[in-house]
Amino acid sequence: MAILAAFGRGGAVLALILLIVALLKQLIVLVGFLLAIIKFAIVVVFIAMIVMIALAILRDRSRRKREAEDV
Repeated sequence: MAILAAFGRGGAVLALILLIVALLKQLIVLVGFLLAIIKFAIVVVFIAMIVMIALAILRDRSRRKREAEDV
């Protein structure tokens, strides 16, 4: 009977270790997914900023052209 009790305790410890490993794997995947979303958001914000700068340059050029025609 002592052997079965030892296997029972060992099995519980092994199950706990495997559960911790599985949860850590899921946590690593979740963190990777969140980092990928953050990187994507940074790229989108950068592209939006470049587009806004280009639009500001074009608006300024057209405004200057209109002012030159008025004079």
